[in-house]
Amino acid sequence: MELRDPHVRHHRSYLSALDEFVAAGEAHYGRLPSLPPEDDFPGVDFTREAIADPAGFQALVDFLLEQRDPAAARPRAYVPFTELWMIEGDDDPEYVGRISLRHDLNELLLTWGGHIGYAVRPSARRRGHASTALRGVLRLCRDRGIDPALVTCDVDNLASRRTIEGAGGVYEDTRDGKLRYWIPTG
Repeated sequence: MELRDPHVRHHRSYLSALDEFVAAGEAHYGRLPSLPPEDDFPGVDFTREAIADPAGFQALVDFLLEQRDPAAARPRAYVPFTELWMIEGDDDPEYVGRISLRHDLNELLLTWGGHIGYAVRPSARRRGHASTALRGVLRLCRDRGIDPALVTCDVDNLASRRTIEGAGGVYEDTRDGKLRYWIPTG
C-alpha cells in the first residue's frame, strides 16, 4: 500500500469504496465535501451522483488538492488540509482508503477531529493499511513542524484505538465520545 495524491485514475475504485461504506452502514467514513458558501468561497456539494461523472470526479480531485494551499478559499471554520489516498496494487491500482492531515487545529478539531483522520474501506481492513498510512502522515507532520499530532477516535472503535496506540499515541482524555491521543512526530 502506498500513499498517493488524489488522482482521477482511481475513479472506479473510489466509487466502489463509497458504495462499500454505505452498504456497511458507515456512509460517514466515505464522506464527500459539502461546505456552504461564505464570503469568497462559492461552496461545494459533492455527491455520489455528481462524482460518478468523470468531470465531477475531476472537480473533487481538484478541490482536494487545492485545499493544501493556506490561501485557498474555504469557510472560516475550516482549516487547510492534505488528503492522501491509500492505494494498493501496481497493475490495477485500487483506492482502499484515505488519510487527511489538518494543518492547524481549531476548537472543533481540538475536541473531535485532531490533526489526522483516516478511513479504510471495509473490504481492505485488518491488513495494516491504517497503520502504514498513519506512520506516513506522521512523517508529514514532522516535516510541517507539527509535534505532537492529535489523533482522535470513537470510544467504541477498538481497531482505530489500536492503530493510534501502535503508532505511539499517548492517551490524554475522552471528550464527547472521542478518545484523544497525542503522537510524537519528532
